[in-house]
Amino acid sequence: MLKMTQKYPHLCEPITIGRVNFRNRMFSAPMGGTDITADCCVGPRTPGFYELRAKGGAAAVTASELVVHPATDASHMFHLDLKTPGSLAGWTFVADAIARHGAVPSVELSHSGQYAGTYLIDKDAKRNLTQYGPSDWVRPDGIPVKALIEEQIQDIVKAYGETAALCKRAGFQMIMVHGGHGWLINQFLSPAFNHRTDQYGGSFENRLRFAREVLTSVRRAVGPGFPIEFRMSGSEMFEGGYTLQDGVKIAQGIEDLVDLIHVSAGSYQFGFFNTHLPMFSEHGANVYLAAEIKKHVNKPVATIGALNDPEQMEEILASGKADVIYMARALLADPELPNKVMAGREDEIVRCLRCFTCMAERPTTGTRRCTVNPLIGRECEGMEVLPAARKKRVVVVGGGVGGMKAALTAAQRGHTVTLLEKTDQLGGILKSEQALPFKYEMYQLGLSLARQMEREGVEVRLSTTATPELLKQMKPDALILAVGSNPVIPPIPGIRSENVIVVNNYYLEKDKVEDSVVVLGGGLAGCECAVHLGMEGKKVHIVEMRDALAVDCNIRHRPILMKQVEKYCTVHLNHAGQEVTKDGLLCQDAEGQTVLIPGKTIICAVGQRSDRYTVMTLRDCAPWVREVGDCCRVSNITNAIYQGYHAALDL
Repeated sequence: MLKMTQKYPHLCEPITIGRVNFRNRMFSAPMGGTDITADCCVGPRTPGFYELRAKGGAAAVTASELVVHPATDASHMFHLDLKTPGSLAGWTFVADAIARHGAVPSVELSHSGQYAGTYLIDKDAKRNLTQYGPSDWVRPDGIPVKALIEEQIQDIVKAYGETAALCKRAGFQMIMVHGGHGWLINQFLSPAFNHRTDQYGGSFENRLRFAREVLTSVRRAVGPGFPIEFRMSGSEMFEGGYTLQDGVKIAQGIEDLVDLIHVSAGSYQFGFFNTHLPMFSEHGANVYLAAEIKKHVNKPVATIGALNDPEQMEEILASGKADVIYMARALLADPELPNKVMAGREDEIVRCLRCFTCMAERPTTGTRRCTVNPLIGRECEGMEVLPAARKKRVVVVGGGVGGMKAALTAAQRGHTVTLLEKTDQLGGILKSEQALPFKYEMYQLGLSLARQMEREGVEVRLSTTATPELLKQMKPDALILAVGSNPVIPPIPGIRSENVIVVNNYYLEKDKVEDSVVVLGGGLAGCECAVHLGMEGKKVHIVEMRDALAVDCNIRHRPILMKQVEKYCTVHLNHAGQEVTKDGLLCQDAEGQTVLIPGKTIICAVGQRSDRYTVMTLRDCAPWVREVGDCCRVSNITNAIYQGYHAALDL
């Protein structure tokens, strides 16, 4: 029997860590579960959250964060003990859900230290917690930190071992000890946070002591051959923190106690976006940390950092920069990514957009959601698209992301599906993203959905306007209206001038943009376009009539976007556009004065308005009709995908 030739042989190669075999080199990184009970047990939705990535082919799936010592880490995060009914059972179900699909179940043991309460939805509640760390100090946000006494430290060390033993009993086959990102172990390692004068502070050996004691405690608990992984920041990436050279010493200082060294980056307080790379950063920007550490240790090294391209991941392994690739957001966007790589179907991968919807949802609502994957956080409602009981003729009107997701899902259920798109290209608003390099993956999302529709047999009719007469001829059993929205054009003099470009059309008219630009509208679309133009070296002004920018942006993406705006743009808040001239935009400021904001090109980005006219024209053209996406209410890709998917499931 001939063996299949792998396009990515290093990615697909098995690896043995400790005495455990892993089926490939693509591991699912720690991500907090989707729900947690009031007494910090695993909620009913969480096993499915981890299971989906095990089914998708990841070699290891790591559940997180399991807090080992609630007495000094009062975060509302997962606990594991024998006193709380359901605690051990919940974790057993998680391990089983992962292992049944051939993946190795791993669990991340953690202590937040001085950042306890980070994930509480009630942000005021964390001020009522006692924050413990290596040393007394006051955090930049004003929260005081109390130094742990040695008795508490020893109790925490013991708790790591006890919790590891329970994890092994529950069925986990690997333990990850979280020693990075500014959490407690990292706080002891960091000269910026550790100012102790006892055996746990001062010299490098003393600052390393807590990490070594924790790892020794875990090893005693799980025994020889059981894989222990140490997650660390290769560099803290802030002034006063430890550097990559220090990271090398840390890795060398713990390698005799571990089986895998997992090199991440950054520190929570001063570098969230060094740890979780945004769309403005290069994919794999932190790989150099792992590559350098690997030169100086003998244990396998894992790397992480916005990796989702098989070509790039294969090169990292083939060139010896790392032995294992970790992915987090990439496996939310497409849990099947490892299976697709193994089967040579990499062109079907749905790429992570790095929009931070997944990370914004958790502190906002306590759940998980992914912009491009409607299953995330809702896996227990069904992980498979099941065949319909009766095959129907389905017409989808609108070839944007919501319409394509609806058409694709309906076809997967066995329906006969026709999609009508009035323009000559699919993608809707996503087409405009091809002109912004840091948003190109949003454009690729449209291409990916189009390829999937073709493979599922969806008939696509481009340059076809849906009318009642046409739909009467087609006689659909079901009609899904995804006709989107239209750009709002404010009724001000000069808005139709040659020097004005609607932001949706920027990709078609970008060559017309001169070196000085005024972006009228400071929402998400306007800000991102402005940043792009600033990156190109243009002088950019943003005019916004409200008192804040990008209020439609999620809480994780907005801070980094605002940093980019500050770097590349001049902002004018509380300014209302009054007239477009050849020299710029006349505005009324907060004091009622007329001012000229200079710019040879004006980008109009004041928002979108639902296309209700088309909806009302077509809504009676089938026995069953559903509206999805912007035509219901102008929103975002997340809601369009979610609504399109579920409309097709309801057929």
